[in-house]
Amino acid sequence: MTEIPFDRFEALFEAMIQSQRAKVLRIAREINPQITPDDVLNPHDFPELDQDSQYNFEDGILSGYIAAQMAVRAELAAIARNE
Repeated sequence: MTEIPFDRFEALFEAMIQSQRAKVLRIAREINPQITPDDVLNPHDFPELDQDSQYNFEDGILSGYIAAQMAVRAELAAIARNE
């Protein structure tokens, strides 16, 4: 089995996360053009975002990418400690 360097995982996750963040912000601004990048971190402050199914779906994908990144980081750190 070929080992994949940690930085390749990081680069992949960062690209996926940044792309999804941009998509979430684009959708949020279609709903409310005044939304800022910080605003999408608290969608419950904006009922129009909180109630939009497409926004919530895409925000959920973003959350999943971030969770996967954290899980891979934790697993690789655990492997490194045991080597």
